[in-house]
Amino acid sequence: MPRTTKAEAELRVDEPVIEGRYAEVGPYTVGYETMKQDLDPAPLFRGLPGDRCQCPHWGQVLTGRIVFRYADHDEVFHAGDAYYGAPGHLPLLFAGTEIVEFSPTAEFKRTMQVIARNLAQLTEATS
Repeated sequence: MPRTTKAEAELRVDEPVIEGRYAEVGPYTVGYETMKQDLDPAPLFRGLPGDRCQCPHWGQVLTGRIVFRYADHDEVFHAGDAYYGAPGHLPLLFAGTEIVEFSPTAEFKRTMQVIARNLAQLTEATS
């Protein structure tokens, strides 16, 4: 049976604002994310349809809270909540929040490529 733990997942993101550990389990990527600072990552999604995340996510908030902003409403999730983030959302993240999230790997990789490109451009512009 495919499985993983946070300790086994690869550390792929270790930035001042977020730590992300990820592992592929079957056709899904499991993400263990810890927010170190408040973060509005909206600029990182530019270039995706509607400039919003198009990857669906299922997860649980372990500590803290997250907000998924859609064109017509917001959804707020607190510690203990299981959630579904439908395509077309923008996350709003808060310091001290920890989540475990499941995303279809193909869609997740496409989204992360755009995020990485935008992050590189933002880093260049501020250097």
